[in-house]
Amino acid sequence: MHIIKHFLTITAHRFKVMKYCFKCGLYRQGLTHDLSKYSLVEFIEGAKYYAGNHSPISNCRKETGKSEAWLHHKGRNPHHPEYWIDYTGPIMMPYKYIVESICDKIAAGKTYKKKDYDNSEPLNFYYKNLGKVPVHKKTGEFYEHVLTDLSIHGEKYILNKKYMKKTYTQICGKK
Repeated sequence: MHIIKHFLTITAHRFKVMKYCFKCGLYRQGLTHDLSKYSLVEFIEGAKYYAGNHSPISNCRKETGKSEAWLHHKGRNPHHPEYWIDYTGPIMMPYKYIVESICDKIAAGKTYKKKDYDNSEPLNFYYKNLGKVPVHKKTGEFYEHVLTDLSIHGEKYILNKKYMKKTYTQICGKK
């Protein structure tokens, strides 16, 4: 069990997301991001299956076939597209949650890849997992557009309120 390492990893991740959300004007999202990771069900599983270079959820799924932590996490954190699936199918993610999700993807890449991270990492991860979770068409278009811009132009270009609002409005309609 890697209690301290897991705590330090999730806390470092949260602070990265907070910094990126603040740049985009999402102060509440930044402050409350992933607080459920400190709950017993998520924290214990995370510490038990801690890897350091990828999510412990993957290790848990390989060993047990499921992840109680993930089931708990996705149902309480609307920045995950899985939260936005209804019995009729995927629902378009609201602005504040999809922007938080972009910040989360960047922070996760940096947290796990460390010095091997580059700005194409979130886009590559997105494509690698495309089709595993049903995502609303416009939500998918927003992810692809923003993550492509990140890979071409960098963080400074996309991590700001003006860029995010303009891009969301162009792709998804009114904020």
